[in-house]
Amino acid sequence: MSSDINCIALIGKQNTPLYIKNFSNTHPDLKYHYIVHTSIDVIEERVTNGPKNLDLYIGLLYAMEDLAVYGYITNTRVKCVVVVSVSDCVIRDADMKAQIFKRVHTAYASQVCNPFYNLDSQKPLSSKAFVKAIDAIGFNKGTQSTLDI
Repeated sequence: MSSDINCIALIGKQNTPLYIKNFSNTHPDLKYHYIVHTSIDVIEERVTNGPKNLDLYIGLLYAMEDLAVYGYITNTRVKCVVVVSVSDCVIRDADMKAQIFKRVHTAYASQVCNPFYNLDSQKPLSSKAFVKAIDAIGFNKGTQSTLDI
């Protein structure tokens, strides 16, 4: 079985969207904006009520219709959200951590290490290298086209 990545989003520490990319042809961008914003509440609840030695990977936030929403939070409180389409299958947490969130975090860390990037800025991420890295993750260029389950 397989799952396709439909959306990758990064949300700043003040809960402002830094980057939202829709990889789906079937759902409009507005749907993913809604999904990402509702996932912020779930992430905040888990971080607040969870253990203090919280793993960066939060896991499955919620599922709706044929979509599963997964979350990740960095040490600087930037939230990563990935929306995956699923069809009668379960995605292993190890696959999400290693294949998706590790690569998204690496792309974000590369962007933040740019000396011209203002870390406290609420402006969306628009670096060509960052967009290219996220597109490579979402479209899985050079790798398998879907997450194999």
